[in-house]
Amino acid sequence: MSMLYGFPGEDGLRCSYHGWMFDGTGQCTEMPAEAPDSTFPSRVKIAGYPAQELGGLVFAYLGPEPAPLLPRWDLLVMGNVVRDIGITEIPCNWLQCMENSLDPVHTEWLHGHYYNYVLQQKAEKDDRGERFVERITPHHVKIGFDVLEHGIIKRRVRTGGSEEDDEWKLGHPILFPTILRVGWTFQIRTPIDDTHTWHVMYGVYPAPPGETDFKQGKVPSYDIPMTDEDGRHITDFVLGQDMAAWVTQGPLADRHLERLGESDKGVILYRRMLAEQMALVEDGGEPVNVFRDPEKNKVINIPVEYDLVDTARARRLGSGRAPYSALIDEIEKLWANAPASAD
Repeated sequence: MSMLYGFPGEDGLRCSYHGWMFDGTGQCTEMPAEAPDSTFPSRVKIAGYPAQELGGLVFAYLGPEPAPLLPRWDLLVMGNVVRDIGITEIPCNWLQCMENSLDPVHTEWLHGHYYNYVLQQKAEKDDRGERFVERITPHHVKIGFDVLEHGIIKRRVRTGGSEEDDEWKLGHPILFPTILRVGWTFQIRTPIDDTHTWHVMYGVYPAPPGETDFKQGKVPSYDIPMTDEDGRHITDFVLGQDMAAWVTQGPLADRHLERLGESDKGVILYRRMLAEQMALVEDGGEPVNVFRDPEKNKVINIPVEYDLVDTARARRLGSGRAPYSALIDEIEKLWANAPASAD
């Protein structure tokens, strides 16, 4: 029987079918129906992996021993903030999600012009007569990419901006190989298999007003929808638009059909880095973002181009959870009305 339905005991996970107990390594330690002096348990072992909780997520290490340290990325360990976690299972290969993140220009069209089209269509169908307000979509004048210690930084200059803006000077990084950092949000793209991806939207928000040492209890999670009741992609929020772009390429995109242009240099750079890192591992080396020195792993700070409040606003827009302009008012109202004992 699947150990998904096992239940925890003091010394491990117990199978619900016959009560066999397995420790954290997968070694069977107890078989209630066998003789007390039986050596049978010592000869039974299932797969087991070291696991560790950090920042409200549980990470398991599935690679060769010795296991490296779990990277202590800043959003996972910083204090005096509020976190939540949005989850979607995506029916396509993880690389389609990541390559989207190395393509800044799509934001101008998918999250700009197309977004305006979708919102206009919604406004016209809205019985309440909600007015359509066009989103400003500045044109990309320049894009750039740099390989840095933890991955790739992507930069942009848009109409009306300059290289003095944080979007160019700081940019926002891809933490190699599966994390996109946008402001104070991680998008973590974990492969389930070749054609399914576990997508985690990991958000950090301002602490309650006046707090200087806020301690959050349980980190809440929620489902981010991908399709409506008719099976069509929901594209009236940013992440929904991205998911439509990933999934409609097919479960495993046929890259022989693609045509890469000058604006795709970020995708090309990322693919080159993947090939280089795989070759490094084949030669017995360790890829980027493997940490073994505890001193260097206390907090791994990543420069960001947006402040915490701006990112919190944008993130609600991106996850489809609340209107863009209402986020901070919503958070402050919740804190104001919460009982003193609330988590």
